[in-house]
Amino acid sequence: MRAVVVRHPGVVEILEVPTPEAGPGTIRIAVAAATVNPVDLMVRAGVGGTPFAAPRDRWGVGWDVAGTVDAIGAGVTEFTIGQAVIGISDRLDVSLGAQADYVVLEAGNVAPAPDSVSPVLAATLPLNGLTAVQALAALDLTSTDTLLVTGAAGAVGGFAVELAAARGLRVIASASPADEDAVRALGATDFVSRHAALPDAVRALIPGGVDAALDAAALGPETLAAVRGGGRFVSISVPNTPIPLRGTDVRTVLVRADRPQLDRLVAHVDAGELTLRVAETLPLTSVEAAQKRLAAGGVRGRLVLIP
Repeated sequence: MRAVVVRHPGVVEILEVPTPEAGPGTIRIAVAAATVNPVDLMVRAGVGGTPFAAPRDRWGVGWDVAGTVDAIGAGVTEFTIGQAVIGISDRLDVSLGAQADYVVLEAGNVAPAPDSVSPVLAATLPLNGLTAVQALAALDLTSTDTLLVTGAAGAVGGFAVELAAARGLRVIASASPADEDAVRALGATDFVSRHAALPDAVRALIPGGVDAALDAAALGPETLAAVRGGGRFVSISVPNTPIPLRGTDVRTVLVRADRPQLDRLVAHVDAGELTLRVAETLPLTSVEAAQKRLAAGGVRGRLVLIP
């Protein structure tokens, strides 16, 4: 089968490799769609021998997948051959990722796919949906809280805005002015241009600052300065997590597979309560072009590879 891998920092390749077998507790998925995410650029840049991954001959690329169950390992009883599923490969230190013809995942990393959308749309849900859910959970929000979401037009930020607004929170969205209508459509109550001085713009709306912030744009201290003293802050980027000044609760959320959370996200999609966005579909052989486009910025929705 074909698989996207990195063997040398800065170089992404498509190799012919043996099709992996489904071992105990795992399933093999015939990939219908796999998304391109910022973590892929990190793998391409080289993660071996860092705190993120041990050295190896090659690193697999791709975290999100939609497809059908192709083989079932011993002990797995909740899936059937041919079933439509979505899943997440939530580890960096793997030889094969989701950008391939087949991928093997632990059963707990997989959920039945939404019935209401195509595999291309469904593939955009796991990584960014789970990141948004887990970041919001870390903020421990109540319906009376005010929440700032930076990068609100992006994949994680967009899901966070929609999920928080559905809970009745006042959501202040920070994004490009061209994205104001889009983020308001997702449920943002207020909008702040990403080009504005963020703390001043937010405090003009909410004197004293917001109760909590989800910093999906990785602005770090600038976003924290918009949070009130004693408030809460979540980063999804380790290098951009600021020092917890003014008694703030500062946390970093690194996404993890969670089957119950993924099931709930699927239910939101099928209920029409969560918006899935695709920027473009490309063949697997165009992975390098897809990564270059993502690195250039300005992508709204996910780039999706089709094997």
